[in-house]
Amino acid sequence: MCRNYLLVMLAIVVGGCSKSDSAGPASSSNETVVTIHVQDKKQTIHNFGASDAWACQYIGLWPDEKRNQVANWLFSTETDAAGKPAGIGLSLWRFNIGAGSAAQDNISDEWRRAEGFMKDDKTYDWSRQAGQQWFMQAAQQRGVSQFLAFTNSPPVQLTKNGKAFSSDGGHANISATNYKAFAVFLADIVKHFQSQGITLNYLSPFNEPQWDWTSNGQEGTPYTNQEIVDITKKLDSVLTAYSLSTRIQIGEAAKMNYLYEESDKPTRGNQIKDFFGNTSSHYIGDLSHVDKMISAHSYFTSAPMETMIQVRKNIANAISQASIPLEFWQSEYCILGDQEEIPGGGKDTGMTTALYVARLIHHDLTVANASAWQWWTAISVYDYKDGLIYADKNKTNGNIEDTKLLWALGNYSRFIRPGAVRVSVTSDTNINNTKGLMISSYIHETDKKLVTVIVNYSNIDSVIQLAVDGAKTGPIKPYITSAQADEDLKPLADVAADQSITIPRNAVVTLVSDMVE
Repeated sequence: MCRNYLLVMLAIVVGGCSKSDSAGPASSSNETVVTIHVQDKKQTIHNFGASDAWACQYIGLWPDEKRNQVANWLFSTETDAAGKPAGIGLSLWRFNIGAGSAAQDNISDEWRRAEGFMKDDKTYDWSRQAGQQWFMQAAQQRGVSQFLAFTNSPPVQLTKNGKAFSSDGGHANISATNYKAFAVFLADIVKHFQSQGITLNYLSPFNEPQWDWTSNGQEGTPYTNQEIVDITKKLDSVLTAYSLSTRIQIGEAAKMNYLYEESDKPTRGNQIKDFFGNTSSHYIGDLSHVDKMISAHSYFTSAPMETMIQVRKNIANAISQASIPLEFWQSEYCILGDQEEIPGGGKDTGMTTALYVARLIHHDLTVANASAWQWWTAISVYDYKDGLIYADKNKTNGNIEDTKLLWALGNYSRFIRPGAVRVSVTSDTNINNTKGLMISSYIHETDKKLVTVIVNYSNIDSVIQLAVDGAKTGPIKPYITSAQADEDLKPLADVAADQSITIPRNAVVTLVSDMVE
């Protein structure tokens, strides 16, 4: 048959009213019919990731029991005897190539400095960044195959002011005479790790180039679009000379709107058109190592909800008008500043932050059509909503703590594996409701899996009739992350296609089923 429907009743009930692992017939009140169109394919998902900046430099040197637990939480795709995932299975790891500020004392917080491989005589000390290197190796050992290396600043040995942050804020803190040396430095790092058995698939040399980076809070430098183009051309040439396959990723825009408008940064904005419009003097889409993607960070565009949605629509529209086929990656986010619905300050290991971020992930994937989604810092030592995992601010040992945010991200990262394709989901009612249900679906044809992620932001009961159009699927395995202490990607009992599933409010639920012939 060319058209098949699998009907599944999903009863979403108020948390605490019933045990979440129970299953039974759902009532028909407030029923919503949701159809998954497996033939209506959208973007291919490449990865979900996070970065090692900055705490991994120390946590990676902690006792084995502690650092291995952190690595398992982040990277593992194993399950225990009950079928519960040991970790969230990140599929990309972001390695921060330090500029060497750790050897100086001009960045105020020692934990926000970074070591650098380059020595003052321009040779290398590969023993540096040892804690970060441990995490990269731990990621590879646990199955991560995608690695991205990014810089916040060129090495201090190459910067204009000898520091890892800017003095003037208007231009790159590196002179044109050092562009090639910077490119060689990056290629040498790729070559070194390749010799160690780790492939750096991507290089991202320019982080949030729109900011001035004159504060001594962390490593950073601004770049104009012209400076980005000039350095990228040098790097492309050097990578070719080194016979390396590493892709150069452009963007890391400080806010999404810098990709499609000049806004307040006329020499640093409108980057999609500037870099990938074939009539632009800054066009780099024909360089052999430049990845056909552009990335931005979700900061400052995640609230209010009208702005969040419109900005992501603008991203999708601008991407569709590029001169070449182009993808969008959301490459960094944490809850930041006073423009959010919830403040960035104050650590939260519970569901408030987890649901807030899950809602943003949903819209980045379904409205902006992001092909990758990456969190900022995997481990935080601060009283702030910036960590998937929290650790004591101690260089040698301390406590570690997982979060509901970690596991809510895992509802996506653990089950939507590289190569999965988002497919359309429709309903007569709103299933992209920022205060209610948000539903997205993905198929992985190699593994023959159908994955549906449901974010329930509401406190009301809901009954969903799920119809799969264009495929037959087998029994469903639900996984839930909720405020319940034991519900961190907790697997529930398998459910037959014609049975109901009961899910608490304020939860993120992933439904996994096999696609059958």
